[in-house]
Amino acid sequence: MKPREIQFCWKRAIQSLKSAQVLHKMECYEDSISRSYYATLYAAKAALLVFDRSASSHTAVRRLFGLYLIKTGEIEREWSDILFHEYDTRGMADYDIAYIADEEDAQDMLQAAARFVRRIGRYLEMQGIDLPIPFPHNRYFSDGP
Repeated sequence: MKPREIQFCWKRAIQSLKSAQVLHKMECYEDSISRSYYATLYAAKAALLVFDRSASSHTAVRRLFGLYLIKTGEIEREWSDILFHEYDTRGMADYDIAYIADEEDAQDMLQAAARFVRRIGRYLEMQGIDLPIPFPHNRYFSDGP
């Protein structure tokens, strides 16, 4: 296990969530979607470091997340679905010039990312990891609609 690296990834996940919130407020919905995805990516990377696994590509993170966290039962399958959906939507937001996100799209992505990061945070704490930055609490990061 690599606690220091896990803490760095956690910090990046929280920063990405906060950036997604700011971008959403500024009505930069495609950019908010992108940052929401990166919050899930960094959180997934943090969880993989519990197993001393790191990945340099987005594809490898998703594959290893499934292998080490989903198939083993460490994390419920629904979280893998969120990671994949966030990745796919981020791809459209970043690379498809015809894709236009609206406020609701970006809000849904932000809330899904927040739920994902919160779940990974609970997992990391169960593994004895001291998370240096608390999970933010506000309307963007609620479990509700």
